[in-house]
Amino acid sequence: MSEETKSLNFIEHIIEEDLANGLAKDKLRFRFPPEPNGYLHIGHTKAIGISFGLGLKYNAPVNLRFDDTNPAKEEQEYVDAIKKDVAWLGYQWENELYSSDYFQQLYDWAVQLIKDGKAYVDSQSSEAMAEQKGTPTQPGVDGPYRNRSVEENLDLFERMKNGEFNEGEHILRAKIDMQHPNMLMRDPIMYRILKKHHHRTGNDWCIYPMYDWTHGESDYIEQISHSLCSLEFKPHRELYDWFKEQVYDYAKETYPMQPKQREFARLNLSYTIMSKRKLLKLVEEKVVSGWDDPRMPTISGLRRRGYTPNSIRQFIEKVGVAKRENVIDVALLEFCVREDLNKTAPRVMAVLDPLKVVITNYPDDKEEWLEAENNPEDDSAGFRKVPFSKEIYIEKDDFKEEAGSKFFRLKLGGEVRLKNAYIIKAESVVKDAEGNITEVHCTYDTDTSKKVKGTLHWVSIKHAVKAEVREYDRLFMDEAPDSHDGKDFMEFLNPNSLNIINAFVEPSLTEAKVGEQFQFQRLGYFNVDDDSKSDALVFNKTVGLRDSWAKQAPKQNQNQPQKQTNNRPAIEQIKSFGKKYDRLPDDARAKAKAEILELAKDVSYEDVEPLFNTSKKKSGTRIITMITLGVLLKNGLQKNEAINEFINTALEDKNKLLVEEAQQLA
Repeated sequence: MSEETKSLNFIEHIIEEDLANGLAKDKLRFRFPPEPNGYLHIGHTKAIGISFGLGLKYNAPVNLRFDDTNPAKEEQEYVDAIKKDVAWLGYQWENELYSSDYFQQLYDWAVQLIKDGKAYVDSQSSEAMAEQKGTPTQPGVDGPYRNRSVEENLDLFERMKNGEFNEGEHILRAKIDMQHPNMLMRDPIMYRILKKHHHRTGNDWCIYPMYDWTHGESDYIEQISHSLCSLEFKPHRELYDWFKEQVYDYAKETYPMQPKQREFARLNLSYTIMSKRKLLKLVEEKVVSGWDDPRMPTISGLRRRGYTPNSIRQFIEKVGVAKRENVIDVALLEFCVREDLNKTAPRVMAVLDPLKVVITNYPDDKEEWLEAENNPEDDSAGFRKVPFSKEIYIEKDDFKEEAGSKFFRLKLGGEVRLKNAYIIKAESVVKDAEGNITEVHCTYDTDTSKKVKGTLHWVSIKHAVKAEVREYDRLFMDEAPDSHDGKDFMEFLNPNSLNIINAFVEPSLTEAKVGEQFQFQRLGYFNVDDDSKSDALVFNKTVGLRDSWAKQAPKQNQNQPQKQTNNRPAIEQIKSFGKKYDRLPDDARAKAKAEILELAKDVSYEDVEPLFNTSKKKSGTRIITMITLGVLLKNGLQKNEAINEFINTALEDKNKLLVEEAQQLA
């Protein structure tokens, strides 16, 4: 195996295998299919990066398709925002398409399915249908309308389209198998009545296709070769294939290629909320200023904070493509933007907490414009002029009256170098009535060849420009703020996530434009905020020069014994607890649960999902499955129909331990 082959991710291996088996390279086609019901966030960048990355690798077209099948939640505003975000990330789509483009074709195919006895109109209540559908361990039963005649179904479906019925009166269902082990295959809904205005089709339709019916057929119409989605859609693959295979019989001459769905682990980030509902709560309760607040994980928020497209793309590349869910440390994202900005951001000087320094032996009326390097990492960045005068500002923390030998900044009797300027020596201080230092009096030395250990940034008071600096930090203080039982994620908000500072910056920044990025020397990376004006500069802190959170990570006690490595897969170790879990003494059971919770961090949804069908008699296995599922949900797994059914069935069980675990996930 070549080195190049070894470095392929599992999706690329699938594509290479398909090419080797006869798929023509010019038939490769990918898509990114967002639903326009909100703003994209950092989690979406992985899906964007995978699809568009494959397009670049194989020189294949990538469609931007909006799955716009729910007019109750979708708006043109979101379409525009998504297009802006994808373009800002640096990706170009081949075609801008919409599932609504295919509404007529989808309707015609649905009619054909009815004619072939593969779809029917159901007129029951949603509660009745849910009861008939069964559970993951119990088969469903046929409903009373399942065997309606083709003629009656065609009549009702057309009348649904014509607006003769109210919402909820009828739905169209695929006729598959109500006893199927995969609950998604138990006669899934294809169409529902929604009398809502659609952002593109207006009031042309009052029935709208469901996601599972629309998504796969849109892929098929567009002749997508590989339909890539996150792991929670793996149980949907069987239904995706069933719909695709039925339609293929109607359209194989027009659309000869059937797409292949494959799933990857989505992006979960520490100290970050990904739920749109919870992000909306932050906006509505004015915890943040809006969807583009620089503390938000939305792409628009990251852009406003100063993140670069390249840094996000590098982050996605480093995260890689995996089959198992995991949580990525947000420090990796911060590292990527820090690394990118180090190469590109001009160095400037700003003082956030000013202390006045008077250089007593410098002439009162003299000023100099000294040469300063814009970026030592970029030879083409050139130089600029910065003004120097008798009175300057330095950071208050950069001076101490008395300090030990390890304090390499300014102290009485000590010398430091001023960046791009002279060496100064602190001679005396001036204090106010409360004893606070208000001025430091220094002398300067023109001999800049002397060796001194400290170098300080500064701003000439005479030339200083006032600026508002918004110093941002992580929005949450907890690594997984939405994973604590019985606690609202809002309890973990960082009260110091925003600190507004009245600062002074060098005069070159008066020409700075919105969005431009700079390194404030010795302080971090900052960019010009959208609110900034030429006479009222506003800067956002993007990230510090180093990871200030790393020192907060708990260190492992060297005296504690190290865990023994077990080569058995984590799911197999967890299953070993199942036979006796509910019969263990309380203390032993508590210890077993702790081990399961730890092991579950290395388990994927595809490992757990088969255990949903465990017999009711095996209550211990069902309990350990519920505990494991809880860890996956805390780490970002989205609930689907199979998960909800598993939890709901457990809630009705006689085993108290199982009910208690299920109640925590309900």
